[in-house]
Amino acid sequence: MRGLWLLLVLVAAAKAERVFTGDQVIRVNAQSEEQIQLLQALETQEEWELDFWLDPVSTELPVDIRVPRSSLSAVTEYLRVHSIPYSVLINNLQELLDEEKAEMQMNQMRERSTRSFNFGAYHRLETIYSWMDTLVAQHPNLVTKEEIGRSYENRPMYVLKFSTGGVKRPAIWIDTGIHSREWVSQATGVWTANKIATDYGTDASLTSLLNTMDIYMLILANPDGYAYTHSNDRMWRKTRSRNSGSRCRGVDPNRNWDAGFGGPGASKNPCSDSYHGPSAHSEIEVKNVVNLIRSHGNFKSFISVHAYSQLLMYPYGYSCRNVPHQPELDSVGRAAVQKLTSLYGTRYKVGSICNIIYQASGGSIDWSYNMGIKYSYAFELRDTGRYGFILPANQIIPTASETWLALKHIMEYVRDHPY
Repeated sequence: MRGLWLLLVLVAAAKAERVFTGDQVIRVNAQSEEQIQLLQALETQEEWELDFWLDPVSTELPVDIRVPRSSLSAVTEYLRVHSIPYSVLINNLQELLDEEKAEMQMNQMRERSTRSFNFGAYHRLETIYSWMDTLVAQHPNLVTKEEIGRSYENRPMYVLKFSTGGVKRPAIWIDTGIHSREWVSQATGVWTANKIATDYGTDASLTSLLNTMDIYMLILANPDGYAYTHSNDRMWRKTRSRNSGSRCRGVDPNRNWDAGFGGPGASKNPCSDSYHGPSAHSEIEVKNVVNLIRSHGNFKSFISVHAYSQLLMYPYGYSCRNVPHQPELDSVGRAAVQKLTSLYGTRYKVGSICNIIYQASGGSIDWSYNMGIKYSYAFELRDTGRYGFILPANQIIPTASETWLALKHIMEYVRDHPY
């Protein structure tokens, strides 16, 4: 009997959701290169278990760190001793997570009783997948759901294909949620897919675009990670694959592409959130996308949507040298951001990944650009750090609506500039 009881305790512990009671998110504004190096030293300090939401890369950019309660006094002392100023963005992370969870549960009950889907709420993977079937049923002549492969934990990976016919027409790729904890990304993907489906036939520009091109949307680019953020650890970013010889799981799927793989801005440490994996395309979630893009062979734009920081970026990340199409990519990006800002005044920065944030190798849009997909872009959605990854659900629709104006501008430009 005692053995059974122990087994039940172990099962409960294995399923237990990680709590962040007393954890704080602090913002550090480094004032010198020396302070940047002192912060980079913290990244390798494994016993403090710090989670860098924004990495220390330059004095131009803030550094956001989730500090576990158990490490708070040590970290604040370290900053004080080195005269590094900081402020507290989130005083108790668990309080925000509890609010987020309660809101999701309330919404779930409301959706069940009204048999509706609320685009201004966060949803679990199963709910998103079943909503996809509803969208296809409502727009059978435009939308299909295609399985492009399975994830490491054998979940289906679905793309929504928006097409008015033809075979391997010029196409636009949009993925959201490659980093699982960036929930506003997946939620923006859901809203956007619905917008495309409902505006076709009424919005003249979108209609003309879909009469000549297809749009592919992968809303859950990292399904295992996303499911895990709901069941076990809201702050999980990577895939869920096992790493041989390590107790730590997962690979950063946006450091796993064959573009400067294993270079600066990616880690060799399997316990790191930016671990690049054992080899390029080792992650089945990445490989599934690579296989689709390659076999299709006619994608003209590749857009990946992340959060947070309010940036619109183009290649390269793995190198700071300008790509051949830099002037064009920059001007299209700036025009897109102007449209985005026109709705609520949200400010975005535009530039290459390496020059606007930091050198990061193995990223998806570097790979797509090198594959000949000229219009390759990455968005970092709202906000600039007040909530970070825990963006309140009441900002989903405003975020998605403004982002749509930028996406639409890019897609129209791609339609009007064939190559």
